Amino acid sequence: MVESRRFRTTALGFLGAGLAFAIAIWVIGPQDIYNALAMSQPGILVVIVGVAACWLTAWGLSLRTVLEALDAPIPISTAVLVFASATFANNVTPFGQAGGEPVSALLISRASDQEYETGLAAIASVDALNFVPSIGLALIGLSYFATKLTFGTDLTLAAAAVGLFAVVLVAAVVLGWRYRYRIEHGAVATITPLVQRIASAFPRVTAPESESLEARIEGFFTAVERVATNPQKLALALVFSTIGWIGLSTSLWLSLYAIGYTVPLAVVLVAIPAGAMASITPLPGGLGGVAAVLGALVVGTTNGVTIAAVTAAVLVHRGATYVLPTMVGGGVAAVLADQ
Repeated sequence: MVESRRFRTTALGFLGAGLAFAIAIWVIGPQDIYNALAMSQPGILVVIVGVAACWLTAWGLSLRTVLEALDAPIPISTAVLVFASATFANNVTPFGQAGGEPVSALLISRASDQEYETGLAAIASVDALNFVPSIGLALIGLSYFATKLTFGTDLTLAAAAVGLFAVVLVAAVVLGWRYRYRIEHGAVATITPLVQRIASAFPRVTAPESESLEARIEGFFTAVERVATNPQKLALALVFSTIGWIGLSTSLWLSLYAIGYTVPLAVVLVAIPAGAMASITPLPGGLGGVAAVLGALVVGTTNGVTIAAVTAAVLVHRGATYVLPTMVGGGVAAVLADQ
């Protein structure tokens, strides 16, 4: 029953995303988009797929580094494939990472042969760490624009979003760490009765004991704290995360270059993080929302690039960074789910 409801939610999300894409393509002009895609250079398209693989590998290494900090090391190849499966979970569930994290945690725990809360702490830590370099790169791009042009509406909104997100992130980290024990006790007090109430609503499900739930919640917070107090692993994970963001930015830049447009690097440095923020939309993996933000920012910050060309480039970029990991990760997730 729960699985059926989850399937319907995901299916409706994909239907909504498909409808959003169809409307956007119809408004922009399918022929113009097709003509732009037809101009793409096949050799560069192959390179884009390679760059997407580098991005996936870098973030897989970030996950592996975090797992090492939790004394749960896994081989590099396994880490990359497991991260691909986590990306698959994010891409097929509403609200992106927020919706996919519970599934990703299960896949990671099975691949690393660890408790579920360790997998949840690992993927939560990776997601949190990934925000840091994205904001830094976006601020570098915005600093460039501040010296070169007057901010238009799209760029002003992007700057405000990045600035607000940076403030919220710093505040969350500082307050979360300062009051971590209070937050832990609050989570135990809130989640334990909630889980027991939900479990009691299903006849064949046995409600877990309070002590067991408390131990698991405390285990999650303990795992997060172990990651946070390992500066060497944190620094290495941030390096891999930064490499991944540069890979994503390079993918979008090459996608524009493949159809005949050369844009300043600052354009993609701002567009990619801002697009990632749009992945919190209710559509699976941020479909529609990410593409719209990327397109609006590239058009708003670059002279001479048509909306049809940008749409074509975004389709190429998303094809490499959304479809590819979804296909690979789906296969890995299926294998892990059967274990």
